[in-house]
Amino acid sequence: MKPFLKIVKKVHLYLGLSCGILASISGLTGSMYVWQPEITAALNPSLLQVETINNTSEETLLRTSRSLYEKHKDTVSKIFLPYREQQTISIAYTNGETLYYHPDNGMLLGQKSTSISFFEELLKIHRSLGIPEFGKFIVGGSAVLFFLFLLTSGFLLWWKKYKFNFKKGIKIKWKRNRKRFNYDVHKSLGLFFLLPLLLIAFSGGYFTYNIYYKEAFKLVDNFTENSKPEKKINPGTSLDILNILQAPDETYSLRAIYFPKNPNEVYQFRYIKDRFIVPGFRKTKELKVNQNGKIMNTTSFESDRLSEKIAAQMYPIHIGEIAGFLGRILVFISGFIPVILFITGLRFYYFRTVR
Repeated sequence: MKPFLKIVKKVHLYLGLSCGILASISGLTGSMYVWQPEITAALNPSLLQVETINNTSEETLLRTSRSLYEKHKDTVSKIFLPYREQQTISIAYTNGETLYYHPDNGMLLGQKSTSISFFEELLKIHRSLGIPEFGKFIVGGSAVLFFLFLLTSGFLLWWKKYKFNFKKGIKIKWKRNRKRFNYDVHKSLGLFFLLPLLLIAFSGGYFTYNIYYKEAFKLVDNFTENSKPEKKINPGTSLDILNILQAPDETYSLRAIYFPKNPNEVYQFRYIKDRFIVPGFRKTKELKVNQNGKIMNTTSFESDRLSEKIAAQMYPIHIGEIAGFLGRILVFISGFIPVILFITGLRFYYFRTVR
């Protein structure tokens, strides 16, 4: 058993010194991003908020979006309808500019502000350290290592030492020397936040390695009896794109349209069950249409297999929204724990080894 524990200690030490700093960056940026909807809405009321949104029908939103699209045509790259903190309609143009419009009458409200751009850059740092191409693999890889080895090795070390004295294992003695105080904070916070950090790290790795996650999730489909229900719209069916902006979906709300950038790409229509932030499962629908009006693919929460439904919950789990306001608070606090664990672990290592 002792050789095994030595290996566990080495794994915990070296991953803590390497993945720990990456987890600290991800944790701090993630904590800031948890409140992005409230902060950006408060800083940009003229761009994102309208008093009449509760009385604006789905038909009105689609009619305004269609009118804006017909007006600007080939210069449109993306259209975003009201979703989360945004109660207005925004259009991203092919020249890189983003403008906001009133959802009722299409009146121009302004262009993307500095604070909105700040949170977009913050998200890039959170997901990829701001490094193009391969940065996401660094962050995603560290999240997986943090989940699989760093947290589990820490728990194994805690369990080995305190399994018969749980109270001592969670107690922090404030009047101790610096070495022991660092150790107490490290072991106690590591245990208290073990579960939320596991969930955050596991769901965080999904955004980089979603292909592998989805393949693993498919294992649960083998234990479900129901086969995938037949979709109402089958691939190959012709569909006029402008008609989508005229007839509201019976169940879902259209939240975004992505226009093709080249002849090989398709139109993507993304729908959401609830436009604004609510606790519970995230229910979505997606429709892909080629440039000849033929449906290439369609998915929805009701028709998806269990594995696909699980995959759709990675975002609300990661950001805590699945558990409502309290879940977001927990994720916000948990985001500071990796940097505390990194600092206390580093100081404890210094006091024990260097000094």
